[in-house]
Amino acid sequence: MKIKILEERCKGCGLCVEFCPKKVLSLSGKRNLQGYKVVYIANAEKCNACGICFLMCPEVVFVEEDSP
Repeated sequence: MKIKILEERCKGCGLCVEFCPKKVLSLSGKRNLQGYKVVYIANAEKCNACGICFLMCPEVVFVEEDSP
């Protein structure tokens, strides 16, 4: 499973970053159009697709990316 981050939905709350057991996610210096710092995948190789980021995000930032 590969995840896609919908940056414009992100409000930079950091819940996904805090609860990721493998520390895959981090907040970036990049800001979306609303001015919030957005989350990004800092360590993709560590991701075990546990889905905690999906569950913790109140803004539904994470979606499953379609496989080609």
